[in-house]
Amino acid sequence: MQVEVQEYCDRSDKDFLCRIFGEAIKAGARTVIIADTVGCSLPSEISRLVTYIKAHTPGIANATISLHCHNDLGLANANTLAGIEAGAREVEVTINGIGERAGNAALEEVVMAIKCRKELMGGLYTGVNTKYISSISKMVVEYTGLNVQSYKAIVGANAFSHESGIHQDGILKFRGTYEFISSEEIGLDQTSESGIVLGKLSGRHALKSRLLKLGYDLDETELDDAFKKFKSLTAKKKHITNDDIEEMVCSKSFQSQPVWSLGDLQVMHGTMGFSTAAVKLLNLDGKERISSSVGKGPVDAAYKAIDNIVQTPIKLVEYTNSAADGIHAIYKTQVVISEDNDDISTHPSSVIAHDHGNGHTCLEKLNGHGLSSSGSGENLDVVVASVEAYLKAVNRILAKKESN
Repeated sequence: MQVEVQEYCDRSDKDFLCRIFGEAIKAGARTVIIADTVGCSLPSEISRLVTYIKAHTPGIANATISLHCHNDLGLANANTLAGIEAGAREVEVTINGIGERAGNAALEEVVMAIKCRKELMGGLYTGVNTKYISSISKMVVEYTGLNVQSYKAIVGANAFSHESGIHQDGILKFRGTYEFISSEEIGLDQTSESGIVLGKLSGRHALKSRLLKLGYDLDETELDDAFKKFKSLTAKKKHITNDDIEEMVCSKSFQSQPVWSLGDLQVMHGTMGFSTAAVKLLNLDGKERISSSVGKGPVDAAYKAIDNIVQTPIKLVEYTNSAADGIHAIYKTQVVISEDNDDISTHPSSVIAHDHGNGHTCLEKLNGHGLSSSGSGENLDVVVASVEAYLKAVNRILAKKESN
């Protein structure tokens, strides 16, 4: 049995609350709930109230004090934590902080605060498996259609992103320098280089790290030249993609003639069976090649159809996709691929440099998966954007092979 008294914000008499709670406990209530329904309380008020109720409510030792805090002043999480410190042992929270008006206390923030600052919380714990926080947050977004603000603590898209050069350098050396919470703790499987957003504030270390990830191992002189181009590019563009970096490092002549270009694309997908895709590509002579394939989704099917035409073993290393809100959003796709060649994988790792006759050098790292490359695409259709990105990366692999 529970009893709830709402809207405390210096608007309810504390002794009256204690009398009500005492009578409810006498009648069998085992949980008494304080609800700041209008979200007007401050943490100090909540702390004083919980402390007072513990001291003046008859039979309170036989009941649990619970809190229900709204976020109208942006203090729902702070109020909840203040109540816990004062003795509340049950709190009502919501995934992503969704709720009436400005929302409620956010489960992910309250849980992680307790977990990360348990030395200040008297050793309390919640029993929540935090590795599911990221996935359940995304599930709630999917089912409710309520997107999470990018700067939202814990589960926002920028929560583990770093753009400042000083921060990036620290993160690349040791993630704990600027990440109080490990991304793995909430279920994000990130590599040591993930979360680095290249922009005008990024430094040489971040650029070099991204170049190595893409397969380019530059010496100091080449890195100096690349960094100058990078800084010039950041003056024109806010965020620098892997595609931008490839174009910056390699000469224009190296990328000007794509081996394959997209002619037509058609996909069929839904809930009945596998997705299918038919792709028509044009080669350098303008001749058409058509192939179709099935896959686990439309993008997978389209990529397999392209592979059938290109006839080069390719492994998809990384695929990311983003779009702004709205039904007419432009999808932005970024892929990283590598040549999946067993013959190459038997050779030791090395670096090959190619001079294209104009003073620019394009470097590819030959590793366990062969040559690597990246590509990006933008389109109102997510499958078309994905195919454009994949084709651009495939063309770069083929061009690199040709130059070898």
